[in-house]
Amino acid sequence: MEYRNELLKVKIEDYVAVVMIDHPPLNILTLSLSAEMQETFHRLEEDTEVRVIVLRGSGEKAFCVGADIKEFPQVWDDVIGKKLRNENLAIDGIELLDKPVIAAMEGNVLGGGCEIAMACDIRFMSETGKIGCPEINLGVFPGSGGLYRMARYIGIARAYEMLYTGKTISAQEACQIGLVNHVVPAGKTEEEAVKLARVIADKPFEAIKLIKKGVRQLWQKTTEENFYPNLELSRTVFQTPDCAEGVDAFINKRPPHFQK
Repeated sequence: MEYRNELLKVKIEDYVAVVMIDHPPLNILTLSLSAEMQETFHRLEEDTEVRVIVLRGSGEKAFCVGADIKEFPQVWDDVIGKKLRNENLAIDGIELLDKPVIAAMEGNVLGGGCEIAMACDIRFMSETGKIGCPEINLGVFPGSGGLYRMARYIGIARAYEMLYTGKTISAQEACQIGLVNHVVPAGKTEEEAVKLARVIADKPFEAIKLIKKGVRQLWQKTTEENFYPNLELSRTVFQTPDCAEGVDAFINKRPPHFQK
């Protein structure tokens, strides 16, 4: 199944949706793209034929290089209301989606593009790409989650250095410091991301959703704070049909047949 909006193209096959930002050559984050992202990801969350989403940019030059600076004059009187609010809703919507989202990043990943990538659960990057948040060079900072998401992945000290200087780093360095999961040959990010997506799509879906919810909600809290919420998540997962099937299959030494 395939469908498209003006700037996003969606292809669904075997419970994996590939969403392509189709705004070549640099897949710039515009006001229209923010609106389409909100609409498209909401639709995918409701789609029972989708379990995992792969997000990519068109072409091999860039995943996304951030905001369209040319739009700034039309939002200057209310940057928050006309731009950043909707941009944050779109990017937060990726992280808060109850389904896994994998970024397949060809080429450069800059500014708002980096913020989109950091909202995804897992990141593949081409070996020729660069990634970073150079907003300081415009006298601002990444205002759509970059301040806190970057520190989550690479630590406060490294995040400070990258954000203070606006430097971009190679895919290899990004992988070394934890900003990227996998570095692959140019032109192969979607292929490799879809391979992993299909592995995840074959797992028990309710458990996958609870893992995403649990990691997101529990990781910042203390062990004591997590005690009861963790038990409640476990209570939920142990009541699913897939859990009963998985345990029975293990005991009887047969392959499990999880729900589709």
